Amino acid sequence: MADTDYSLARKAMVDSQIAVSSVVEPRLLSALLTIPREVFVPEHRAALAYSDAQHDIGHGRKLASPVEFARRAQLAAINPADRVLDVACGTGYSSAVLSKIAASVVAYENDKHLARIAVHNLSRIGAANAAVLTHEQAALDAGPYDVMVFEGAIGNVQDTYLQRLAPGGRLVAVIGAGRTGVAAVWIRTTDGVVSRTHFNAMLPPIMSNDAPEEFVF
Repeated sequence: MADTDYSLARKAMVDSQIAVSSVVEPRLLSALLTIPREVFVPEHRAALAYSDAQHDIGHGRKLASPVEFARRAQLAAINPADRVLDVACGTGYSSAVLSKIAASVVAYENDKHLARIAVHNLSRIGAANAAVLTHEQAALDAGPYDVMVFEGAIGNVQDTYLQRLAPGGRLVAVIGAGRTGVAAVWIRTTDGVVSRTHFNAMLPPIMSNDAPEEFVF
């Protein structure tokens, strides 16, 4: 498919999938129109990159559908000055989009092969304010972060993540898996961390087995 066709596909994705799914944040919509999603899926899936579907990216992991990602990104209420942690970034698509609407993005990726792909992809599109950390590097990262986004369903949010939320910081994750998942946000207030559920969400688990698990560092 030619580059001009991908541009048309990006616009169709935003207009017919995302904008009709209660995603209205202008900066997020602009970023989704800009980032070449075809770069972040396996080459043989490039022509389907903008379909309303999840994509296998190898190593038992999947890239969320455009709507699944966009709704969670909007829930995070990211500001231009925010420092964002993107957990389980896979091939880097989520980090690329978030890098357009935040000051900086740090992406965690446990799988070393996917981490290398993410580094290559982010460099390829010129996302200079996004960095990818592997398991060993992430263990030394103390934060704090204004926003954390988990790119897969988990069983629960570990305290080690909540402790790294800056004052007023938001953590967005899907708890549960399949049709039983729910998107929730944790917010650090002056009285501690409070959580709120927002909408049902179908998101594959971060880990490669059938049950959602914590993303541990």
